[in-house]
Amino acid sequence: MRETPDELRRLQALLDTSLSRSTAHLRSIISSERTLTAGQLTGVLTGMCTLALSTVTAKGEPRISGVDGHFLHGAWHFGTARGAAKARHLAARPAASAAHLRGEDLGVFTHGTVEVLNPHGGEPAADWPDLLAYFRDFYGADAFDWDNDVVYYRLHPQWMAAFAPDPAELGEAGQLGGRAEEA
Repeated sequence: MRETPDELRRLQALLDTSLSRSTAHLRSIISSERTLTAGQLTGVLTGMCTLALSTVTAKGEPRISGVDGHFLHGAWHFGTARGAAKARHLAARPAASAAHLRGEDLGVFTHGTVEVLNPHGGEPAADWPDLLAYFRDFYGADAFDWDNDVVYYRLHPQWMAAFAPDPAELGEAGQLGGRAEEA
């Protein structure tokens, strides 16, 4: 878990607000007994988590693809090839949705707007050096030409919900790495 106490508070507020603004149907599925706290969520979302990432074409057609997601500091981070279709979509239309599913045991759903962390020929995000160190450690320092081959994004969540039919079971199964207390 890499989140500060302030990041955990903001994430918990986002989770609470998102669920309270959701439809009655969704709240009947993701009830308070079947959701995770910010502390639990950051404990279970460690390492690389495969995301189904949704973008939109210029014609307004939805597209979905898989990306390596890393949940760091209360937000999803992911990369792709600079020439990928999703990179073009996100450059023109930065709104995106992402879902991380682990069978029927966990579902994390996020809607938000992406920020380019390492724009080609532009000023990187202030925390890019720390994030780059994390990604180089995870993938290997020589895995990519980090300046030219890959573009990394942060998905700033504007809505997020986490579903677990039995959050305690995630912890008992050893899948909940962080503290399971309220954030």
